[in-house]
Amino acid sequence: MRIPAFAAMMLATVAAFTPRPAAAVYNLPWCATYYNSNVVACAFTSFQQCMATISGVGGLCTQNILYPARPSDAEPHRVKSQRH
Repeated sequence: MRIPAFAAMMLATVAAFTPRPAAAVYNLPWCATYYNSNVVACAFTSFQQCMATISGVGGLCTQNILYPARPSDAEPHRVKSQRH
């Protein structure tokens, strides 16, 4: 009984510490790709904010292609009133 319990505990410990790719927490319009790593952080609302973050550490700011497009500034649909 001790050996299966020990094996299960060891398996759970190994699974808890296995490296996983970083998950994107944010999905904002601008992404920073940091040099010397494969980290991409899409957590910036403006190009200036992204550039300020990567200054000194090195990186590249690009627009997030997965960010949902903003609706066009077209005039909203109006319902015509019916006159009797």
